[in-house]
Amino acid sequence: MEYNAGDYDVIVVGAGHAGCEACLASARLGCKTLVVTLNLDSIALMACNPAIGGTGKGHLVREIDALGGEMGVLIDKTFIQIKMLNTGKGPAVHSLRAQADKRDYQSEMKRTLEEQPNLDIKQDEVTDIIVEQGECRGVKTKNGAVYSAKTVILTTGVYLRGKIHIGKISYEGGPYGLFAANDLSESLERAGLKLMRFKTGTPARVHRDSIDYSVLIEQSGDREIMPFSFLNEFENLDREQISCWLGYTNEDTHRIVKENIERSALYGGEITGVGVRYCPSIESKLTVFPDKQTHQLFIEPEGRETSEMYVQGMSTSLPEDVQVQFYRSIKGLEKVKIMRTAYAIEYDCIDPTQLDLSLECKGINGLFCAGQINGSSGYEEAAAQGIMAGINAVRKIRGQQPVILDRSEAYIGVLIDDLVTKGTQEPYRIMTSRAEYRLILRQDNADRRLTPKGYDIGLVTEERYEKYKDKMQKLQGEIQRLKSTVVSPSPETNMFLRERESSEIKSGITLYELLKRPEIDYESLGVLDKEKPDLPKLIGKLVETEIKYEGYIKKQQMQVEQFKRMESKKLDPGINYFGINGLRKEAQEKLDRIKPDSIGQASRITGVSPADISVLMVYLEQRRRAERK
Repeated sequence: MEYNAGDYDVIVVGAGHAGCEACLASARLGCKTLVVTLNLDSIALMACNPAIGGTGKGHLVREIDALGGEMGVLIDKTFIQIKMLNTGKGPAVHSLRAQADKRDYQSEMKRTLEEQPNLDIKQDEVTDIIVEQGECRGVKTKNGAVYSAKTVILTTGVYLRGKIHIGKISYEGGPYGLFAANDLSESLERAGLKLMRFKTGTPARVHRDSIDYSVLIEQSGDREIMPFSFLNEFENLDREQISCWLGYTNEDTHRIVKENIERSALYGGEITGVGVRYCPSIESKLTVFPDKQTHQLFIEPEGRETSEMYVQGMSTSLPEDVQVQFYRSIKGLEKVKIMRTAYAIEYDCIDPTQLDLSLECKGINGLFCAGQINGSSGYEEAAAQGIMAGINAVRKIRGQQPVILDRSEAYIGVLIDDLVTKGTQEPYRIMTSRAEYRLILRQDNADRRLTPKGYDIGLVTEERYEKYKDKMQKLQGEIQRLKSTVVSPSPETNMFLRERESSEIKSGITLYELLKRPEIDYESLGVLDKEKPDLPKLIGKLVETEIKYEGYIKKQQMQVEQFKRMESKKLDPGINYFGINGLRKEAQEKLDRIKPDSIGQASRITGVSPADISVLMVYLEQRRRAERK
């Protein structure tokens, strides 16, 4: 028997990383919010890698934080190791990554949700979305509850018709032995949404005491800890870190996998879903790179109070007996005990080109989607979409324009634009190479780019905003001081320069110009700079980056201006593309289906050529002239 269980402004279906950010954003913006999850113990579950951040992903976490989200705050509280990646390269690709105590992270997020005003949490399975005359009105659950809502956000992760594969064994299920959600997919199809089938996988978890660490390579965290959240400083996060360990596969490992590859669910035909290109199984690695003698694997602790260790790089859908063989063929794992068997999981997701840039479904008013249901992979990608869906669901209710971050403003903008405009044929992962303007989308300036927006939206607190303004004043003040401080040639100055293999000076030079030299860093300038203020290290590093890369940043800002001009040429969603002479048939079909917001977005649609864009530009000009008459 169905019953009316309550009325809400926003209902979030799923409480993974997307769902948590979505429901927190909605509730913090003052809307009565309900989040429904299959299991309260799976809130913010790290079903795969026990880590937050990484290349490109670290940028997303800092952007979420700059907007007033939660992920950065919680990983700073719960990390067991933290490290800055790509430090040998330029600052555009520096990315922070932290190993999490996954249970602590989950507990902290669950507590955060439980203590959040305006937010109710319910364990149940949503089986139907209620759609009436193109409007999403609420949801129905397996327990018979009917919840009405002004907007609904789907953040279903990998649970839609989830199917676990271990060799020839397969069964319905979600990650970590949880239930699958088998009914909602049919409801989405009835509502007119096109579904796709994707696949991901996870490696085994092994007992820490069954590993021989003496033959593995220790991987320590950074001594100087960079926080994810802009609310924190280096000094706030000083704690004991736990090491990870590096190992390698060998000929025996590869032989065992190859001899049994037909028993893999992936290569035996049991799996039909498309897998993750950038996180392949060991079977895929050996198939795609048959001549490679070894592959890296990282053994990572899942927490301080557990013996489970995650074997990164060794995901597989081979049978359990084969898993035991090939794991034990690896040096250091000869006696390893598997605690959780590796598996692959298939699941339903939607074609994301059915969404607007606000993440609202084009054909169903008030229905938003975020996370892996949109074809993405990863906790960070999910959380980034979640906070934007939460913001835009609230703005929809209030009759406000959606917040759209474009490709020149944030990695979040790149992520959403890629999904919505180009679609994806495989689980999508953010990478720094996907961002055209990555020199100005650095992780160190995410607050500069997004905190004022977060404040205007209403998610950034007054305390955070004041901290941000103080930081910006110190940053700009120090840059101006360096521009006006002149160093005269002297034996002391030239000795300083010679020691750093930098050319000597014969006339006065500003500290600003000195800092532009690659061999000079901000901290070392203190030898010459007697008035150097006692600034936080994070500000000092930012000063250095802004000065050293000033020329490159200006060039990229000019490119952004050109990009903005294309984005400003808006396209009416009611345009009949089939009636525009000169557009190729493929372009007409793609433009009609995706309904781009601007000429810029249209130019990024796969199958729309520069010639098609020229036709569109002529069409817009003709319309503009006709409207003037």
